[in-house]
Amino acid sequence: MLQRSKIAEDLLVTMAQLFGPMPGGLGISVVFVGALLAATTGIVGATVVAMGLISLPAMLRNNYSQSLATGTICASGTLGQIIPPSIVLIILADQLSNAADQAQATRQSLYKEATGDFSMPSDLSVVSTSAGDMFLGAFIPGIVLVLLYMAYILISAVLRPHTAPAVHYEGKLLERDFVVKVLLALIPPLALIFVVLGSIIAGIATVNQAGAIGAVGATIMAAYRLHEGRKGAFYPAILSVVSVAVIYVLLQNYNLNIRSVEAVNNRVGIVMAIIAVAVFVVSVIWSLWRTYKVDDTLMGVMQETAKTTSLVFIILLGAAMLTAAFRGFGGEEVVKHFLSGLPGGFWTQFVVVMAVIFLLGFFLDFIEIAVVVVPIVAPILLADPSANITAVWLGVMIGLNIQTSFLTPPFGFALFYLRGVASKAVKTIEMYKGVVPFIILQLVGLVIVGF
Repeated sequence: MLQRSKIAEDLLVTMAQLFGPMPGGLGISVVFVGALLAATTGIVGATVVAMGLISLPAMLRNNYSQSLATGTICASGTLGQIIPPSIVLIILADQLSNAADQAQATRQSLYKEATGDFSMPSDLSVVSTSAGDMFLGAFIPGIVLVLLYMAYILISAVLRPHTAPAVHYEGKLLERDFVVKVLLALIPPLALIFVVLGSIIAGIATVNQAGAIGAVGATIMAAYRLHEGRKGAFYPAILSVVSVAVIYVLLQNYNLNIRSVEAVNNRVGIVMAIIAVAVFVVSVIWSLWRTYKVDDTLMGVMQETAKTTSLVFIILLGAAMLTAAFRGFGGEEVVKHFLSGLPGGFWTQFVVVMAVIFLLGFFLDFIEIAVVVVPIVAPILLADPSANITAVWLGVMIGLNIQTSFLTPPFGFALFYLRGVASKAVKTIEMYKGVVPFIILQLVGLVIVGF
């Protein structure tokens, strides 16, 4: 919805004008916007395509090197795979939850054989994970990657000014109109990020509920963007904000649980809350109607969402069948014996597994790796008593590693997305050269996060 309603485009253009006057500012703005889109959409393809169509021509027009420009766009687009809410993290949380249960059973069995005691101390238990835990665990690693990308672009611009020259904005940055433009482009996406992630981290909403909040918020934002310049463009957004603010105030001052309401003033609060909820529903329906009528936006969004969801579930079903057959024929025992036979204990096993995942990323999509490889190796790594790691830590490390699969040729999907929208003047070899430093930066971030 954010991409089709041109909100992502507004964000890119505005941030480019804001950061452009500093060395490498245009590239830094692409990374910044990539991080914001990652925290609101989590979809690599839409982000890379949007930035490729909007930012790449501007960067090349302002004499950015092809390798730096394409590498920055591809790497920024992949941030959606590690910055919450991310499809990768949700899939990994599901796989690692099952893996933690298997590892717990293995440890329990080993403890019983060693001591003869059925009850294992809690400090030896395997700590499981959930999507919310994974989101919380991946938040700081995502910021680390963003800072590494920005630092690389800034250092490159300082050491080699011809690769990323400053781009001066023709107008004045402190003009009232420009400040309003920046605030309108920046505050709504930031508010959406805060609401979605904040509701998960604070335990107010589940991941599914937070996803619904994000979808509704994006629709309300799209409604005023699609009616930009027309009378009453912001009416649905104003109604939604006011109604949510009223509901929040009522929650702080009244008991709104209908089953336990006795006092008369609480009944008044419930009536007021019902009215506020009704106003909010009206604003959402109004927004949906606008997105349906203008450029058939809603239909396009629904179709793309259905395609993506169907694709993911087909892959999950096939991967589950493959993993079950692999286990049924004893493949898991072969892998377990191989890893346990390596010298150096857990850390050698971990490095080997991460190296295999990295190499598989050259040829496989992130979903295949997450649903085929992780269920096989994760129970083995988590069951090791000497590991002293949690499923969240392991999931974040694997997520950072899988993220490189979008950049590593020959099947780096971010490269394919950008190649599809880039002009013929952009050489493919320059795109490959451009992503190499960012792949290295991701591996550096992996090491930093690991420690």
